[in-house]
Amino acid sequence: MAVLMWLLIPLFACVGAAIWASWTARDRTTGDVAELAGYSRFREAMEKTHSEADVL
Repeated sequence: MAVLMWLLIPLFACVGAAIWASWTARDRTTGDVAELAGYSRFREAMEKTHSEADVL
């Protein structure tokens, strides 16, 4: 029985590594679209010119 327990430890480690690898390799591109749109809005806001009346 002890030999079986020692063989199960690497098996659980491999299963855990496979789960971790699949989790880290998932597709996370959906957040990039929102971040790029926000950056684009930020750039547009920074490029706007303001008159002296707007500043004071």
